Amino acid sequence: MKNSNSSLGFLPTTFILVGIPGLEAEHFWISIPFCLMYIIIFLGNGTILHVIRTDASLHQPMYLFLAMLALAEVGVSVSTLPTVLGIFLFGTTEISFEACLFQMFSIHSFSIMESAVLLAMSVDRFVAIYSPLRYTTILTLPRIFGTGVIIGLKSIVLMAPLPMLLWRLPFCGHNALSHSFCLHPNLIHLPCGDISINNIYGLFIVTSTFGLDSLLIVISYGLILHTVLGIATGEGRKKALSTCGSHICAVLAYYIPMIGLSMVHRFGKHVSPLLQTMMANAYLFFPPVVNPIVYSIKTKEIHRGIIRMLAKKRSRV
Repeated sequence: MKNSNSSLGFLPTTFILVGIPGLEAEHFWISIPFCLMYIIIFLGNGTILHVIRTDASLHQPMYLFLAMLALAEVGVSVSTLPTVLGIFLFGTTEISFEACLFQMFSIHSFSIMESAVLLAMSVDRFVAIYSPLRYTTILTLPRIFGTGVIIGLKSIVLMAPLPMLLWRLPFCGHNALSHSFCLHPNLIHLPCGDISINNIYGLFIVTSTFGLDSLLIVISYGLILHTVLGIATGEGRKKALSTCGSHICAVLAYYIPMIGLSMVHRFGKHVSPLLQTMMANAYLFFPPVVNPIVYSIKTKEIHRGIIRMLAKKRSRV
């Protein structure tokens, strides 16, 4: 332990990451599904990024936003990988105080980016359905890249104060975390000082990002539905809605685990630590595992791009 500037307590030099409570003896076997998930995440999202980058026909707004989503999901997974595999493969349960704060900053920043990209994708779908003839003139490449830059900067600026707010708090010897990685809702329960500012700012981040994004996504789909109902033919309605299927799956895959984890952290004081850990893992691992599979199967252009890529590689062999 090391002294903090406050006389009330200390800043821990390290945190202890529990992993999965009660299953410490089974960590090696638990590492197998985690390794498989990381392989699927990096291979799946990497394939989508490669196909979009190399296939000129996919240099369109919808697929460029999909590339941003894949990048954000890879970022989340890279952020969790060192501690998750360190715990389950090598039994390394300690993480330095500074590294823990950096991991927390990284995980939450990329998560905020994911949410913002999902919102941008819903706006993209609305523009494509509401005004298909002006689609490419409204969503130009400079606007798309500008949106990506704004999303990245917003995430970093919003998250930057959280590590500093935690740094100023005394921890009084409490340094055990119930997950395999550092999350703010978990960290905020350890200090023994006044955490009201942290709670207020944390609530502000949640409402101004995830809360606002989810509300605007719902509004976007309300407008999409209103537009689709105005299409004269049933075939036209079906075709318009079919372009939204993959995105709806991505939104559900992201927000359902996140809402579940938030409910557990806020109201589940008597919930078992194992359930909390499983919800946290679902929140961080389910979207990046599922989304590449969904988009590869349900999005015809991505599916065809992958087939063309594989055909080229076979022809070279």
